[in-house]
Amino acid sequence: MAQLRLRRSMMLSGLLVVLAITSLFFTGCGRDQETVIAPQTTASEAKALAPTNPTLAAAIAVQERNTPALMALPDVVGTAVGATEDGRPAILVLTVRPLGEGRLPTDLEGLAVREFVTGVIHPMKPAVASHTAKQVPPIQLGTSGGWRYDLANGYCCGGTLGSLLTDGTNQYILSNAHVFAMDIALGGNDRIATIGDPIIQPGLIDVGCVATNAQDVATLATLASIPAANVDAALGKTITGMVSTDGAILEIGALSKATVPAFIGQLVKKSGRTTGLSRSNVTGLNGTVSIAYETECAGEAAFTKTFTGQLIMANVGSKFLNSGDSGSLMVEDVATNPHAIGLLFAGSSSSAIANPINEVLAWFGPTFTMVGY
Repeated sequence: MAQLRLRRSMMLSGLLVVLAITSLFFTGCGRDQETVIAPQTTASEAKALAPTNPTLAAAIAVQERNTPALMALPDVVGTAVGATEDGRPAILVLTVRPLGEGRLPTDLEGLAVREFVTGVIHPMKPAVASHTAKQVPPIQLGTSGGWRYDLANGYCCGGTLGSLLTDGTNQYILSNAHVFAMDIALGGNDRIATIGDPIIQPGLIDVGCVATNAQDVATLATLASIPAANVDAALGKTITGMVSTDGAILEIGALSKATVPAFIGQLVKKSGRTTGLSRSNVTGLNGTVSIAYETECAGEAAFTKTFTGQLIMANVGSKFLNSGDSGSLMVEDVATNPHAIGLLFAGSSSSAIANPINEVLAWFGPTFTMVGY
């Protein structure tokens, strides 16, 4: 039987990933919770709120007296004692979303009130969604998938079915060109990617390289965007009944149909075949990145493509993005209906790279938009 191999335009030993960032680039930290707006506490503030501080007990008493009334307010999910910017005790009010000016008191019994937007608070539990299993149709995205014939040189390849687009008439699965259509040489399998070829879920890498163990969910609608274009993107036209028409992504849900540009420090998340739901932050804009591509599964590095204007994210230990996550959609790290930011396609053990989503949409044409609300 053929050996299993992830489609690797990223995190592959010997793969050239050279970052020449033409604007600010710095390393940042990932994020493990759904907080939208969190007060930042300095070391001096923390010391002021130590258990030995005599004002802390008084602040707790004020908090407890006022908690019932605060909890009765819509979208308030909790209270706590925190600190002001100058280290004085304050009442924190935990909310599902920003309440807006005038919804909360500015102070209670002489203590300042600070809003802490946490989103919905829920018990933490193991993820139950598998990103590699064969789903019962209609499938959600953020799952294993790829070109049905992506087998050559003794290996099979695949990646992630990232998200759903529409041209106003039809719906399409968005992924990378190197996941859907990178076989551009007859080489090891005497076949090249052709419009109309089946796109499957899961990918060959998760069904023992036997395509009949997977299911056809779309048909290839575009050929490889590279090396000509500045995006690594391709589309598969959905097969009726096989893909959730709301564009839901595993562990993320449905998206906003609008998109947003990236900014330095922006908190982001993605759902992908290998690392599932993972989080990071934007560390660089306008990146120039050179990547060596193969022309078929497990082929030789045949050409190097340089991309410009790319988004750079922290990827410490490949925990945000790893082999097999190619094609994942990167979105805002918010609880519901996040906006799309970029299409992830490459990286290293310290950085992840994405095409800006608006450039991806523009490459397909002016009628293409995200499927969402």
